This record gives sequence, structure tokens and C-alpha cells, in this order.
Amino acid sequence: MTNNVLIVLSCGTDNPNRTTRALFFAMVAHKEGKNSVVFLLDEGVYIAKKGMITNVRAATGDSADDHLAYLQEYGVPIYVCTPCAKSRQITEADLIPGAKMATGMELIKLACESTVISL
Repeated sequence: MTNNVLIVLSCGTDNPNRTTRALFFAMVAHKEGKNSVVFLLDEGVYIAKKGMITNVRAATGDSADDHLAYLQEYGVPIYVCTPCAKSRQITEADLIPGAKMATGMELIKLACESTVISL
């Protein structure tokens, strides 16, 4: 069993429940001592854009922004699909602290080394 957990998120503000859950699971994995990583695809790239995740909440009331703040505070890597971001006119300069652009090759490498949770 691997100690690496990769959370792949393909939705963003369009699905507050899945978005919040993905960030929550990344946070829980980190708190459990796992090497947690988040990879954002498709609409998920929007949550890495500065100011976009404010007020995103799950039906349970927990805040995606709070979970994301935890991940940032503890340096959990947040990768943003480069072509997905570019097609949505999001640049590296638009990203929140701790997020960086990455390619599909990086996603595959991470997936081959990790337990993957895809939301």
C-alpha cells in the first residue's frame, strides 16, 4: 500500500459539494500522515484562480475555502492542468499561492505512484 494520495478534481464552483469534498479528503489524508497531492482538471482549475473559491460550501456547511487554506498552509501541492487553465484564460499569475501549472504527464506519473481519488 502506498503512502501517497492523489486527489483529482474535475469540477469547481459548478459543483460545490464535490469540490469541498475533494479538498476535505486531501486535508484528511495529509492529517493522517499521507503525502497528499491535488490535481485540478477541467472546471476544477477555477478553484486555483485567486478569489474564485470564496463562499463555495458543501450542503453540510463546510467551506471549500477553509480546506484549501489548510492545504496551502501545510504546503500540500496543488497542480493545475496547463491546457485546461489556458483554455479558460487562466495564467500562472492568476493562481493562488501554492498552486502551479502541470501537464498530463505529471498527472500520470503521480497516479502511478499513488492511491487515486477522483471527484
